[in-house]
Amino acid sequence: MAKRKREQRGIGPTPARELTHSPFAALSKAGSPSVAPATPRLPAAAIGTPANPAAPEFRGKLVVRRELKGRGGKTVTRISGLPAAHREALASNMKKKLGCGALIEGDDVVLLGDLLDRAADWLTERGAPRVIKGN
Repeated sequence: MAKRKREQRGIGPTPARELTHSPFAALSKAGSPSVAPATPRLPAAAIGTPANPAAPEFRGKLVVRRELKGRGGKTVTRISGLPAAHREALASNMKKKLGCGALIEGDDVVLLGDLLDRAADWLTERGAPRVIKGN
């Protein structure tokens, strides 16, 4: 029954035919716009290594503490005392190296999850002179 309705409306199997218009026919390699080479960037993994001249200089103490309040029972790790100039790069690097989410709230970096020991060890390896663990 469906076949008969299609035929009545003029909808039926179409004969195989070749495409007559190609939207990419006008494009050629000679006419493509040139792209400027990307500026070399320092990878986020290099931040905090001795070979990196832009490594953050940790001054004073860093406080790493665990928080539960105001997050619906979820545990987060808050890091205070990070240098303001490198806070975003450090948060991005910590996300990759510690395998967690991270965000910046005010002057602190908040890691999503209970990462107190791992975060403190990571900061110590990067040259932080004094890391205080809180509960």
